[in-house]
Amino acid sequence: MSSSLQRNEVVYSSANMPQLQSPFLICGFPGSGYVGKIAIDHLIQELNASHLADIYSSSFPPQIVIRGDGIAELMKNTIFYSKASTTPGSNHDMLLLTGDSQPENPNSAYFLSDQIIDIANKFSTKKIITLAAYVTGTFVDKPRIFGTATDSNIVRTFKEKNILTMDSGTIAGMNGLIIGVGKLRGLQGTCLLVETSGYVVDAKASKAILESLLSILGLTVDMSNLEKKARDTEALIQTIQQQAAEKVLENQQHPGVLRKPVNTGYIS
Repeated sequence: MSSSLQRNEVVYSSANMPQLQSPFLICGFPGSGYVGKIAIDHLIQELNASHLADIYSSSFPPQIVIRGDGIAELMKNTIFYSKASTTPGSNHDMLLLTGDSQPENPNSAYFLSDQIIDIANKFSTKKIITLAAYVTGTFVDKPRIFGTATDSNIVRTFKEKNILTMDSGTIAGMNGLIIGVGKLRGLQGTCLLVETSGYVVDAKASKAILESLLSILGLTVDMSNLEKKARDTEALIQTIQQQAAEKVLENQQHPGVLRKPVNTGYIS
């Protein structure tokens, strides 16, 4: 990586590119509930995917990320790869993109989308699948999966996969934008969206959307770690709902009472 980061910089882990056969590009950019990111991170871990490249950008928020080992780094997007020949049950090579952030402005989002597709085109990628959030504003017991695609043939396959076809609306951010940019450059794109409240980091929704993705790919992976996180999400939601109910009851019993603000201890 150069000493001066002016816009975007791609840092490959090796000068020797892996030999991949038209891999699917599967993206889970961080967004509401982190549903796509959690799902892709789990898939990367379970497939033991190999690191391909990091993308650094001055369009990411001006902050660092502290990893689990205590190491601080600039925000980045990262691409891993998995080969069908080394993944039991897989019929497709895959490029798997995860990240710490999305660009903060529209021009940079378009530029990053183009840059990611440039990388995918090095391996003759033909299909992009992104995982996104369908924000409901309320907690959902069994999250449904919605879908849209840039090709009508793909849309026609949704019903057999229990995916509800979107027929209106927009998809903001990179998870939507990159399949639109991909279409202009000759790639088929699919965006899967899972219902989530938008209030919590939602591993339960991540599990649901990953199961839908695996059905499309005809792939099976160990879900036990994600299932535990999903149960943690359930417990958190129940706690929030209980606290909300208690607060409503307290306000009914003691109307008009002002309470001292709670120190949340957020780190800026």
